[in-house]
Amino acid sequence: MALLRLSRPILLAAALAAATGCADVEGLRDDGDLGTAHAPRSLWKDIRPEPPGPGQQPGTATAVPGLAKVPDLSMRSVNALAVVRADITAATAADNGTGRLVDPRAIQRLALCTQAVDGGPQCPVRPAVFADVTGNGRDELITALDIDGRVSELRVYTVQDDGTIARVLSRRGVLEGVEVAAEHLAVREPTSNPKKVSISDYVWDPEAGILNLSQLTLDECPGTGDGSTRCPGPSSG
Repeated sequence: MALLRLSRPILLAAALAAATGCADVEGLRDDGDLGTAHAPRSLWKDIRPEPPGPGQQPGTATAVPGLAKVPDLSMRSVNALAVVRADITAATAADNGTGRLVDPRAIQRLALCTQAVDGGPQCPVRPAVFADVTGNGRDELITALDIDGRVSELRVYTVQDDGTIARVLSRRGVLEGVEVAAEHLAVREPTSNPKKVSISDYVWDPEAGILNLSQLTLDECPGTGDGSTRCPGPSSG
């Protein structure tokens, strides 16, 4: 009978351990509800986008129509504003107002530019930046058309071996910052999280002849010291 009385607390402890799930050196503990794993749920499985139309095929360089060939193969000898004008005009005509190729307001914004080399003080085209992002020893033209106080059309142009000027990158976005390095172009943009910024890293693809997206990452937005969480742009040094 004594043996039976001693076994009751042992059985009770075992039952409690089984009910709570875990035990450690200090006694029983409850890990709580660990939740239930769920498989991803596909939304709108029967809806697919239409294939891209002519001139909208991704992964190909686009020759800018209406421009003369460049005999010396140097973008530095070309009027940068004329290149942007020709590109935006052609894209607007091909776009038909859909906004897929270029912001519908772009052509009106370009009308603010005068015939001056820099387009005049009201011109929303950013100053040209020249950098070799193809690795062929020749500089490309990097610029942007600011649509409003937030949205911009980023453009990168190169001179192909036959002298044709081609657009090798086109993207619309909120340009928090743009950084360039050898055969790399990084675009920083804000996200829905004010403490995060997205970084799109474009790398030269010699087979496709364009700057292709190679990596998309998130980075922290350090505070500026006044309580703001706005991400600072890249340093100019």
